[in-house]
Amino acid sequence: MEGREPRVGFKKHLRVEVVPGEAAYLMSAQGVTVLRGVDAEALAPLLDGTRTLSGILAEASRAVPLPQAEDAIRRLAEAGLVRAQGAADADEAFWTPGTLDTEAYWDLAGLDGAQAAAQVAGTPVRVRCLDGVDPGEVAEACESAGLRVDDGPAALTLVVCGDYLDPALFDVDAAQRADGQPWLLAKPGGFEPWTGPVLRPDGGPCWNCLADRLRGHRRSERPVQRALGLTGPVPRPTASPSAGRGLGLQIAVLEAAKWLAGMRYDRQDAVFTYNTLTLRGAGHEVRRRPQCPACGDPGLVAERVHSAVVPVSRAKGHNAGNGERFLTSGQFLETYGNLVGPVTGIVSEIRRDPAGCEFVDSYVSGQNLAVDARTLAGLRAGLRNLSGGKGLSPLEARASALGEAVERYCGSRHGDEPVVRDTFHALGDAALHPNACQLYDVRQYRDREAWNRTRSHFQYVPRPFDVDRPTDWTPVWSLTAGTHRLLPTSFLYFDAESGPDSVCADSNGNAAGSTLEDALVQGFLELVERDAVALWWYNRTRHAAVDLDAFDAPWVERIKHGCRLINREVWALDLTSDLGIPVVVALSRRTDKPAEDVVFGFGAHFDPAIALRRALTEMAQLLPAAAKARPDGTGYTLTDPEPRAWWQHATLANQPYLRAHPQQTPRTPGHWSHTPRADFADDVTDILALTRRHGLELLVLDQTRPDIGLPVVKVIVPGLRHFWARFAPGRLYDVPVRTGRLAAPTPYEQLNPIPLFV
Repeated sequence: MEGREPRVGFKKHLRVEVVPGEAAYLMSAQGVTVLRGVDAEALAPLLDGTRTLSGILAEASRAVPLPQAEDAIRRLAEAGLVRAQGAADADEAFWTPGTLDTEAYWDLAGLDGAQAAAQVAGTPVRVRCLDGVDPGEVAEACESAGLRVDDGPAALTLVVCGDYLDPALFDVDAAQRADGQPWLLAKPGGFEPWTGPVLRPDGGPCWNCLADRLRGHRRSERPVQRALGLTGPVPRPTASPSAGRGLGLQIAVLEAAKWLAGMRYDRQDAVFTYNTLTLRGAGHEVRRRPQCPACGDPGLVAERVHSAVVPVSRAKGHNAGNGERFLTSGQFLETYGNLVGPVTGIVSEIRRDPAGCEFVDSYVSGQNLAVDARTLAGLRAGLRNLSGGKGLSPLEARASALGEAVERYCGSRHGDEPVVRDTFHALGDAALHPNACQLYDVRQYRDREAWNRTRSHFQYVPRPFDVDRPTDWTPVWSLTAGTHRLLPTSFLYFDAESGPDSVCADSNGNAAGSTLEDALVQGFLELVERDAVALWWYNRTRHAAVDLDAFDAPWVERIKHGCRLINREVWALDLTSDLGIPVVVALSRRTDKPAEDVVFGFGAHFDPAIALRRALTEMAQLLPAAAKARPDGTGYTLTDPEPRAWWQHATLANQPYLRAHPQQTPRTPGHWSHTPRADFADDVTDILALTRRHGLELLVLDQTRPDIGLPVVKVIVPGLRHFWARFAPGRLYDVPVRTGRLAAPTPYEQLNPIPLFV
């Protein structure tokens, strides 16, 4: 009878040492547990797993009364320190070499060690090795860990690959989901082995969700992929010694064993990377993409775009200094910080710009997706090839950098955007001719070949839009008319596949915000800013100064002082246009050498102080490109010919429009009439009324991605000018005359020949 009674003992990860008269010490890899009292000292040596409960109580009865002994063992069991197991299992475990260590491991993990060990040994696992992986090595690793490999039905499939973007994984994922079986992905090779996640068809992300994020970090490979005609990733050297590969395999096999043993924890939904050079490991969460074409609803983006944009009441929760926002910078980073990561983030990292000025915080956040990336040459290092943010604190700058990265990510074409393919004429009144927004002059089209030979790709003039050629069109919502209009999809989304002569998107009016209304306001303010800048720059009109000292803000003196330390002066001009929203340009020039290296930044906001703050911080953000230039013309951080020519040759003497108007009174905060509004919806209402008064249409495209969550929009107001060289008739010529800055429109031939290059 006693032989069939369960045996009771401490879990295998505990080792007992009794110090008579003091305590019983339970030693484990996680620390020491102290048991005090006569009952503990008497019972501890008996709980070695070789005795039944009745046997333990009988032996202990000489020192501990039965009720007290029973209560002590019950409390040890409740504390998770002891367990019972069948006699036959105990005998087998006691005599099988290595089994006690394995049970101790599972005990340490919070499982029943004996049961977990038996489950791992008795549950089949299927192994699949893709090209480039040695099946023999994988089989040996599984065997050494006690896994039972079987080609038939299995509780888990271990898939070992050389690259997580191997196209064969698409079929593996589809088959596993069809079978309803989980699978563990692993890449043991390379200097950084990868393991995980466990992909479960009954919930969570699929391989396609993961692959979408991984491809985003390898955009630089795309020109090579296209050139070589590859459907998968560009092959790379394995860079993996046998020890590192073996380590990666053992980690993968251990994760498979954990799953078979019944362990479930959050990191199983992540990619675990282990850097064999630095001996550092990291987990990278994989999240399901609701719009995933394989495991989600691929129509979610189209549904959003086809819906009306209806602003709702959103109270402004915080004045962040650089603008009224719904969330503080800290709240923003806490909410959306999961979007940053080198494996599953949309950007690898957010880091301080090493060349940034000390008096303004500048951070960069990865490749600028608004910059053309069709060729390797388009990936040259440069200020505009990186997304970034600035502020007067690291927290503010990090939030700004993340916001811009998300804005560019969501504004890129992913393939699930709704399109209508037809000609401009066939679509009728619903379609807007793209040049209503791009605003190229017919003479620019006529002279485009000569222009394009001498200008950067930012100033590229495409061929005239062919109204008879079938084109992809996407709807945008007209807040003005309460209906959808159509614009070319390539105008609305950054698309590296579009040719140079396509209607190409740029970042004008793109904005991210804590709410859709917040984003809409920021996108519109950017349009107002760039329109006012174009009116000033290309007409070379003189404007009133902005009295920096009148704003009595510590950040003004902080930037002025920082510039003085590097031999620069700072001033600002009021560029406010007929729209009445404050727009400011902040400028700075060198005072210690002939080349003045003039740098500028822009800002627009309902609050003139915020407009000035944005202009000054943007100027300081761009300053490092020229801050260390030397008298011999070296030291600039950009190689672009346009800014270099500007810095080396532009001076206040030969570009007088950079100076303040000598006869106009400098602007102070009281010059502008500003009444703060407490709700973003009120801002949107006023914006809509403003555009209507000026005969303009307010268009909005909701570019929010379901897997991102952060609202992103593209705001479009046909007729407002871009600050790049777009010279079609309209506001560029009319507004300076209407506002009294010019007596007559500037002739086309007399517009500023220097294209704005920021």
